[in-house]
Amino acid sequence: MGEWDVLGRLLDKVQSHSTVIGKVWLTVLFVFRILVLNASADKVWSDEQSDFVCNTAQPGCENVCYDLAFPISHVRFWVLQIIAVATPMLLYLGHVLHVIHVEKKMKERMKKQAELDDQASLFLRRTYKVPKYTKSNGKVSIRGRLLRSYVLHLVAKIILEALFIVGQYFLYGFTLQTRYVCTRFPCPHKVDCFLSRPTEKSVIIWFMLVSAVVSFVLGVVELFYLCVKAVKECVARRRDYTVTPVTPPLTGRKAYKSLDETTQNCVNLELEMQGRKLGGNGVAGGNGVNGGGGNETTKNVSESNKMGEVHI
Repeated sequence: MGEWDVLGRLLDKVQSHSTVIGKVWLTVLFVFRILVLNASADKVWSDEQSDFVCNTAQPGCENVCYDLAFPISHVRFWVLQIIAVATPMLLYLGHVLHVIHVEKKMKERMKKQAELDDQASLFLRRTYKVPKYTKSNGKVSIRGRLLRSYVLHLVAKIILEALFIVGQYFLYGFTLQTRYVCTRFPCPHKVDCFLSRPTEKSVIIWFMLVSAVVSFVLGVVELFYLCVKAVKECVARRRDYTVTPVTPPLTGRKAYKSLDETTQNCVNLELEMQGRKLGGNGVAGGNGVNGGGGNETTKNVSESNKMGEVHI
């Protein structure tokens, strides 16, 4: 089991950044495929070549018959299958870690900018560069680019599962017979070869096949779940959007995702602080010697009120 530790640790990280159905898929992969493969399948197939006996003494005939009956060992085929279906999820994990790293740097940059006095520059930077994937608990929100990446890895995983199931059927079927008839050079005639423990091996084959089919179905269900969820969120956003004289209609603006309430409150607070600062400077100018400062004060207050009406 030691050779699976690295893959297990990587997939464990993926589990915290996937849906509930994705967590079930990982459980099936670990318990019903990797664990069974290490606990029983490897031992059952340990004597497949040594106990593959043919009723001939022709040199090389037994070897070529075994190669014809088993182009690739079942155990090695299942190992290759598990690694292949886990690769898209590992690529998705790499994308998630990249997004977390980028937004962590972004948050640090915003924290440094918060200490500056240039409120207008801070307002513009926070408006267009706001972390939108990472949560406070370290997990990510599967939407936007991450949702597309997640759907893409699901499609690849489903296709690979289907290809390996079909490939297993064309390589050696889903059951093993006690006798295998071989007609291949250098065998002089039809040779009968006999397998060891074909019934026990057939049980393991069917168990691994059912596990692969369950994984395939879970992938399809998860893909359907994400599609339905995305459609519901899109309908909810259109229903909650209200057109006002200030906000543009939905068809005339870009379909951006709505910002978090925390970010919106922060932006509104900065606008309010900037308006108060401009208003305070105008009042100070009006109390000076030059009486013309009152007009400038009224202009600044009017501009600040206009800025306060901006809707993001």
